[in-house]
Amino acid sequence: MEKILFYILALIMIVAAIASVTSRKMLRSVIYLLFVLIGVAGIYFLIDYNFLAAVQLTVYAGGIIVLVIFSVLLVHHIEMELEMAKLSKKIITAIACLVGLGVFLATIYSTNFNVVENSKTTTVEDIGRGLLSYDAGGFILPFEVISVLLLAAMIGAIIIGKGDKLTKNDDTL
Repeated sequence: MEKILFYILALIMIVAAIASVTSRKMLRSVIYLLFVLIGVAGIYFLIDYNFLAAVQLTVYAGGIIVLVIFSVLLVHHIEMELEMAKLSKKIITAIACLVGLGVFLATIYSTNFNVVENSKTTTVEDIGRGLLSYDAGGFILPFEVISVLLLAAMIGAIIIGKGDKLTKNDDTL
């Protein structure tokens, strides 16, 4: 059953990824990307990485896709059609993809994979303690630095988004 579910998720991800890069409509490309990210979360659920799957759904499928959709709507390019690549570029890209696929398959089939039994499971509590610990292995300082950096990026995005409106109001004063 897991094997069938994996193949269904893989097929959905491949079709959505191809549709995402070949679609001429910007918003449709973003929605197809959403399906790819949800498929990745499904793969994480299949291999019992529940925390990573939840983070994938929350951060990427939730936050990043909403951010991309808002940015598409903000710049008023909702109906923007992307230009199609020339035939020569398509052929070069197809050849590069086939070479990459060949290297990938050669590597997979030449490597002897061994199943490793992992008896230790990591809980969400362990991950939380590791992230918010003040000890030598803790990540509280980088966590706080990233939060300040994201706050600065949000403020910068708001200023850039409202930049024209602020200069118009300043001229009338």
